[in-house]
Amino acid sequence: MAQWLQKATDRMEKKGTKGAFSSWAERKGMSTREAASKVMANKENYDPARVKQANFARNAIKAGA
Repeated sequence: MAQWLQKATDRMEKKGTKGAFSSWAERKGMSTREAASKVMANKENYDPARVKQANFARNAIKAGA
């Protein structure tokens, strides 16, 4: 795992937000990858925090997490 990804994962665990985007995607009936793509393609329809989560998820998927 990339060092930046491990550090970010550790911070999310401490904050209690690890898996928040994946849970949201699952509730919407999508995979994490699908949800990230949808949010990033329609940023204006989502709150800034959700867009940040989607961007992080997309980058984590690309990094092979």
